This record gives sequence, structure tokens and C-alpha cells, in this order.
Amino acid sequence: MNRYNRKMLLNIATGVAVAATALVVFLPAANAAPGTVTTNVNVRSGPGTNYAVVGTARTGEQVDVQRCEGSWCYVSKYGPDGWVSSSYLSSGGSPVNSAQPGISFGFQIGGGNGPNVSIGVGTPQPVRPTRPPVIAPVSEVCFFDGTSYRGSSFCLGSGDSTRDLRSWTDRISSIDNPSRLEVQVCSEANYRNCRTYTTSASSLGDFDDYIVSVRVR
Repeated sequence: MNRYNRKMLLNIATGVAVAATALVVFLPAANAAPGTVTTNVNVRSGPGTNYAVVGTARTGEQVDVQRCEGSWCYVSKYGPDGWVSSSYLSSGGSPVNSAQPGISFGFQIGGGNGPNVSIGVGTPQPVRPTRPPVIAPVSEVCFFDGTSYRGSSFCLGSGDSTRDLRSWTDRISSIDNPSRLEVQVCSEANYRNCRTYTTSASSLGDFDDYIVSVRVR
């Protein structure tokens, strides 16, 4: 690569880096962090007591801290925005480091021997353990081919149905229904000539071994 091309690429890379830094510096609102005013304090037009007072921030007032310079921070609030001494601000309920207030709010722009850009939001919060999912109990009814819930069985859940029991036709002799669902048992296919149970039944009387279709509600 010749000298001219190397220089051009270097200029492009430098331009991109400057543009990225400018985006952070000149769009502070996107990186604002929450803060709380700890006592009534003057809001000034610049970062120092030699600047004019443009308003007042009240004790307990919530503000958006947009950037900090030295021991002053620029805040956005209800009323005029402006600069407030970091000594009168708290972050997440904790006092602000007046020497480097930006760190307390999760960002710092400038300082040291060169550009120093570090963006965050507020005080880092501890990671809470994930709760296991809550599994709802299964509501189902079981049908047995023997009385008193004995023998072979099959089960259906709420909303299940079968118009024709096929291999189970005329075999059901007891119903276990602990969830007290509405169970309709019918002596003919397609839910005809039916009886409804809402409790368990250890025997089915004249419907014993006389069921062709079933539905659960």
C-alpha cells in the first residue's frame, strides 16, 4: 500500500472515531442517568458559582443527570435545566463522588491524559436469581375398567372429549375425578343418552360397562 493510500485510510479511521466520540458527547440526553436532589440548591448556567443562577432545584426532586464536569453536573428537570454542584445530588440513594461525579451516575467524559468515555445508567443493580416457572396442577379425570378405581385406565383433561371410545366401549366401571370437573358419560356415540358426574364415582350403577362416548368440561 503506498503512502497516499495509507494516509487516506488513517484520515478516514480518525474521522470515524471523532464522529463516534462526538455522538456520545453531544447527545447526552440518550445517556442520562437518574439522580435525586438532596437539598435546595441553585441551578446555574455553567459549571461553577461564577455563572448566573437560572433556577432552583428542590429537596427530593428527581432529575436526569446528562453529563458532569469537575464537581458539577448538568441536569434536566421540571423548569430550567442547568448545572448543579454534585455535592447536592445522590445516585440510587447513595452520595455522589464529588471528585468524579460522573462515575456515580455511570458515565465519565474527559479527564486524565486523554479522552475517557465510559457510558452506563445509574448504579449497577445486583442480578436477581430467576424464579422457576410456576406449573399449574393438571386437572384430569381417569376412567377405570374395574370398580373402586381398579384395573386398566385412561385419563382426559379439562376440555378433552371422545365421540367413540372404540376399544374402551362398554368397559368403564369407575371414575376418579379429584378436581371435581364436569364429566359427561354417554351410553351412545356422539354424546347421546348421557349422565353427568362432578365428583368421583367408585361404581356407575346402570351405566357400569355401558359407556360409549365421554367429554370433560
